[in-house]
This record gives sequence, C-alpha cells and structure tokens, in this order.
Amino acid sequence: MIQFYKRIKRMREKYVDTLAKLYEYATTVYPKNQYTQWYDTKEGGYTYSTFKAKCDSLSKKLTQYGIGAGDKVAILSQSMPNWSVAFFSIVPFGRIAIPILPDSSENEVTNIINHSESKVIFISQKLASKLNQECRDKMTLVIDIDTFEVLKSDDDKFTCDGKTSIPTPDDIATIIYTSGTTGSAKGVVLSHRNLTSNVISCYHCCKRDERDRWLSVLPMAHTLEMTISMLYPMYCGATIYYLPKPPVASLLMKAFKIVRPTTMLTVPLIIEKVYKGSVLPTIQKSRTLTWMNQHMHKLMCRIIGMKLKATFGGHMSFYGIGGAKLDPEVEDFLLCAGFPYAIGYGLTETSPLLGYSMHRWRKVGSFGYPVHNVKLKLHNVNPETGEGEIVAKGPNVMLGYYKDPVRTKSVFTEDGWFRTNDIAVQDSKGRFSIKGRNNNMILGPSGENIYPEEIENVINNMEGVGESIVVERNGRLVALVQPAENFIQWDKEGEDKIYEKLDNWKAKVLKMVNKNVSKSSQVSSVEVMKEPFEKTATQKIRRFKYKESAPTLEAEHSEKEENKK
Repeated sequence: MIQFYKRIKRMREKYVDTLAKLYEYATTVYPKNQYTQWYDTKEGGYTYSTFKAKCDSLSKKLTQYGIGAGDKVAILSQSMPNWSVAFFSIVPFGRIAIPILPDSSENEVTNIINHSESKVIFISQKLASKLNQECRDKMTLVIDIDTFEVLKSDDDKFTCDGKTSIPTPDDIATIIYTSGTTGSAKGVVLSHRNLTSNVISCYHCCKRDERDRWLSVLPMAHTLEMTISMLYPMYCGATIYYLPKPPVASLLMKAFKIVRPTTMLTVPLIIEKVYKGSVLPTIQKSRTLTWMNQHMHKLMCRIIGMKLKATFGGHMSFYGIGGAKLDPEVEDFLLCAGFPYAIGYGLTETSPLLGYSMHRWRKVGSFGYPVHNVKLKLHNVNPETGEGEIVAKGPNVMLGYYKDPVRTKSVFTEDGWFRTNDIAVQDSKGRFSIKGRNNNMILGPSGENIYPEEIENVINNMEGVGESIVVERNGRLVALVQPAENFIQWDKEGEDKIYEKLDNWKAKVLKMVNKNVSKSSQVSSVEVMKEPFEKTATQKIRRFKYKESAPTLEAEHSEKEENKK
C-alpha cells in the first residue's frame, strides 16, 4: 500500500492538468487529512473527505437551479474555510468562478457581476451590503457562504437541467477582475491548465507535504493566495488555517503560537511593518545592539533573527513574499538574520508565479530565476543600461482578457511572449532585478529613465516615514509621504507647533533624499498625506489616484488659515 501511495504521488504531476483532477486526487489520496480550519478550532473546517461531500452537495443544488457548465458563479467573501468549498462546488464541474476581492466597492461589485454575467453569488454576511438590489434581483441564486443557506432563488428556474461537464485543461476555470494600480479594470481569464501548471511550478520551487501547516492572511480572491495558499496545499495534502478577522499584530501573534505554521504567504508591507515597528526600535533602544549593529552587523542580525523565528511560531520554513517589491533594507536584514524568506514574482495574468528566489540564490533586490516550465527574457533591451521589459512564456499565461480582444493583443509580442510591463536587468548569474513599472517610469528632462520606485526606497528608510510615492507634476518630481504611525502627536502639542515640526521634517527628508539619489532623480518638494494611501489587495498603492492631486496636510492647513482671515 505504501509503495502504491508513493507511485500515485510520483504520477500526480502528469495526472493533475485540471482543477477537477486536482480535486479528485486530493480527496481520494488524503481523505482523513484536515484540509481547512479556523486557527483556534476545528469547528467550521473540513477534512478532505468532508470537503468533497460538501462541494458535491452544493454542486447538485446549483444543477437543480439550471446552473451548468459554462455558467458564471461569483464569490464575494473574506477568507474562510467555506470560500474553498464554494470555489470547488463550481470549477470541477465545468462552471466558471468569478472571485471578487472583499475590499471592492459596491460599484466595483456591480460592474464585475454585470460584465461577467454571473447568475449566482456566494456572499458573506459581512459583505452582503455590497450587493445592491438590482444585482440581487438579476440573480438566479444568492447563497449565504457562512451557512450555505439560500437567501434568494428564482423558483421558476428550478429545472434540474444544469448539466455539468468534465473540464478539459484549456477550459476556463476562473475570471479574476483586477484594477491593479492603473485604475483600468480587467477580467483575467485563467484556464485549468494555467492554474494547475502553476501549482506544479510551486512544488518544484519549494516542496511541501501533508505535514505542512499554512497560515492564510491574504484575500483568497487574489491569485497569489488562491494558487499558492489554496490550490498548492491541496496538491500536497496539507492543512490551511484561517483568521476570523483582519491580520492585525495581536491576532497574528496569537495565531503563530497556536498554529506554529511552517508555511505562509504575505505581501512586503507585513514584514516591513515588523521590521520598522519592532526590529528597528529594539536596536535603537539597546546600547549593546546599537554597537553590534555598527561593528558586528551580521551577528546582531542572527541574534534578532532567532528571536523573530520564535515569534513566528518557531517552525516557519517558508515565508513567501510577493505582490510588490520588498524594501532592500528589510531584505538585507532578513538575509543576514537567516530568516527563511523567499521572493516570488508574478502577475494575475500568469496565475501568478513567474520567478522566485530562495535559499542560496537570494540576492537583495532580485527575484531570482524563472520557475519550473516558464521562460523569461528581457525585451527591447537598452544597450547602454541593460534594461528591458520582462516577457514570459509558459502554460501559466492567461487565455486573455474577458471580452477585450484589443487589450489582449496589446500585452503580447508578435511572437507570442506575454509582456509584463516590468522593466528589469539581469546580473552575470542570470538573476532578474526589477527597476520599476514601465507605465510608472518618468522621462527626465535630458531623456533619462527615472524609476520612482528607486527614489521611494530611499525615502521609506528615513526616520518618521511610513510610506511614500513619487509623482511627476509640471515637469517636477514631488514626493507624497505618509508619516509612520504615531509620528504626529496631535493631542500633545498645539497645531502651530505641529506644522512647524512638519516643515522641519519635510526639509530634512528633502535634503536627505536628494543627497542619496542621482541628479536626474532630485525631488523638488515633499507633501504630507492627510489620509493613508488607497491600496490594491496586495497592498500596492493605487498611483493613478495621486498623479494630479492629493489630500495633503499642507492643503488642509492653508484652507484653515484662509478661513481664519
């Protein structure tokens, strides 16, 4: 029996070419293993066996209402064990899943449902208010994802003729809508082959097995979490643990202690907050650590790194970071600390993983090499700088944008390579390092390519800075800065003194940034944001919102002064 089990596991790479086969494989080979559960209780979770029973039951309910192969079914919910149940009651039976990010506005939800022509929606109680009455009325079924109770149904459509089908590798599995950072929503069409091939690429990057414990903290509607923290654990027979609330520090600390995760996927912002909010203050408050940081930096990092690993539960062996570029200073610390981080690079359009860097391949600022079965190269390389656009080929590249052939054509080269819009260079060992986004690039007065991300890396490491973006206005570079948490103590000092301190701080930031960047990247002014930046699901700032203007503290103060007059 053991030999037969091992043989099946060896064969799975060739066998699993659709999500239906992944579903069949996992629920057959790992029936008694726990698949999903809340971090602090098994109630509400599923073994692979009970997971299959629930998915099959829900699929029959959809069939009864005429929802068959090719029909679109939306999912609007925060992450939970029932999210994967909803997804696998749809996709293995030939239907198409339409995941919607939980932080989508009511208007975005309406647009996605209308554009996708979804007939059914699984919706959580927390997000029910985002489904307006017009959309609700159009639906054949509205299902409460918390309880799987039918909230609304068109009983006249109760026909029992919702024929399902066994999907083929090139059939559509899901359409994922993303506005990215440009503001233009796109329905990314991903096939069964796209997703399963990327799961297999993940396995070749970092082998996980049924003993591993995932802690899920990102939205499941995003491909980063869907592929690597929902589908990949299924391929391995592993367990995924969920949080009932957003991953604030206190809840994470509790979850680390209970779950003791081996595997976790996050965006840079989380580990950057840990570094700036905990690691740096620890060093600055200790005379010994401050001295060690100056004279024995690597040893100090190792000491703090051991404590950091213990904080994360003591069993972490893979801490994946993706969705945006990691701050080089933070990565340098993690590397010196011996923390088991890995860098992943990809896009929703590529299911998502294209490249990765881990273990001995890691280099600060680089995402490393292409993943298994994917080809990457630089397109239209500038011979002077070595910079070019990353283009990709592989079975994980999307079928196209839904109902948008013009946009689909624009993101492929004439010979069929997918254009990522990311500008990068390669080092002597072939590792890729991203300079910035092609559509973020600013052309300098003498024709220089200015990448705002490089300037922002300098600004973000200054005292008191939480986040920043650099935009071009009237031919000048302006830095929009969000102060670090509690940096401005409004309740302790008078307003005039606060603004005087802010002016001094801004002058200091301006002086320091221009001292550390090239002449062409000099910033002309610094503005302090009144509110936190608006972000995408992977915590990237929506730059397009701030190109023309932004609500700043300076503007608010000027308005108050004018009103006094």
